[in-house]
Amino acid sequence: MSMAKILLIDDEASFLEVLSKRLETRNLTIATALSGEAGLKILAKDHAVDVVILDVKMPGLDGIETLQMIKKNFPLVEVVMLTGHATVETAIEGMKLGAFDYLMKPCDIDLLVQKVQEAKEKKIKHEEKIVQAQMKEITGRMA
Repeated sequence: MSMAKILLIDDEASFLEVLSKRLETRNLTIATALSGEAGLKILAKDHAVDVVILDVKMPGLDGIETLQMIKKNFPLVEVVMLTGHATVETAIEGMKLGAFDYLMKPCDIDLLVQKVQEAKEKKIKHEEKIVQAQMKEITGRMA
């Protein structure tokens, strides 16, 4: 399986730097954004992003608002939410709004990589279904 392209969105620059380095050593392609707004701009330009790792608690657009915008504008992109103890309920709310999963901070890097791969597989399946539906529509019109 090809490696996933990840967008990390977190307002803590040091956390972003450490996490992106740790993920890059596992052959993942990483983009980073320090805010929900910046993350949405990257998604609008870079259609290769498979999975967003999104912090729940951020100034400006928080994780839930950012998640809603991602799901509205980029419905195939999967989102894994990162949360501290105080925001577990928010992360569960995120699941109801379409997040793939959530993990507690600090998260186990191997578990995070596993979640990212599972999320990418889900995205690929969705894309394949869309292509199959489009092919059926085209062949149906030709018959």
